[in-house]
This record gives sequence, C-alpha cells and structure tokens, in this order.
Amino acid sequence: MVLVLGLVADLASKEIAFRTIADEPVKITREDVLASPDPNRELIPRHRPVTVVPKVLDFTLVLNQGAVFGMGAGKRWLFIMFTVGAIGLGLWMFGAWTRHRDWVAHVSLGLLLSGGLGNLYDRLQFACVRDFIHPLPAVTIGSWEVWPYVSNVADALLIIGIVGLMWHLWRADQPRQVEEKEITG
Repeated sequence: MVLVLGLVADLASKEIAFRTIADEPVKITREDVLASPDPNRELIPRHRPVTVVPKVLDFTLVLNQGAVFGMGAGKRWLFIMFTVGAIGLGLWMFGAWTRHRDWVAHVSLGLLLSGGLGNLYDRLQFACVRDFIHPLPAVTIGSWEVWPYVSNVADALLIIGIVGLMWHLWRADQPRQVEEKEITG
C-alpha cells in the first residue's frame, strides 16, 4: 500500500508541477532530452519559481540527467541498473529480513521502493528525472548557497525510507545488546 501511494504521489506531483509551474505546460520527451546538449536551457522555458514559503520552499522546474545532486550526468544506464538492483535488494529484504510485526521496516521499504520506482520511471520514460522542489532557496551563508539542489517527491520518500530503516535497525539491535550484556555480565 505504501509503495503504491508513494509512487502515485511522486508521479502525479511531477506531472502537476510540469503542467503548472511555468507560464505554459512543459512537455518533455525522451527524444528531445537525448538530442539536447543542455535540456534545462533548451527544454525548460525561463520561468519564475513559485514561492510556497519565502526562503523555505520554492517550486522550480529542473531536468536532472544525473543522480543525487545531479552528479554523474550522462550515466543514465548506470543509474537504471543500480536502481533495478536496489529494488531487487529491497524486495528481498522485505521477504527475507522482516517479520510481520516490523511495520517500521515495511513502511520504510515501501517508501524506498516507491521513490526508486518513481525516479526509474522518469529515467526510462524521459531519459532524465523531473525535479521541482527547492528547499531553502536563496538562503546563503556569505556567498555560499545552503541548498542549491532541486529534488522531487521520490527523493523525499527515499530519504524518509532510509531514516526509517536506520531507526528500525537501531531499534532491532537494542534487545541483542541487552541479551549480550546479560550473558557476559
């Protein structure tokens, strides 16, 4: 359920953003992205960001041909293969590594899978990932922008899923540490 809801939220939000943020709807095709030396300049019209909360959240359109923070642009197939492998690992973890009571792990894995699938869909369909969420826009320390990166709902789901899995692993380790102290103590 979490996987489906997360995937729908990601894909729907990207579709709505690319239809409404710029003055006119922005239609992206895989062919145009692959043929363009700079898709952000050639395919995304200049537009003013939509300020949701001043200095906290803007919406602006960006095409990301890389991975996290735009690193690795042009290595789309590497990211596709990595994502497919990570989804396989996530499914294996869900089946082999969790019990029916591990709801934090189940929700976290669902969030990770939905985020991975959302960005995988974009890479396969558009040859890039559609981003539009810019937290902390124009917040600077000196001349350094605190958060210059634009992301999407899938990225947020991935981060929340990772934090949830870390929480689950930390909590799952607690009883073992108590048992080990009792045995050795």
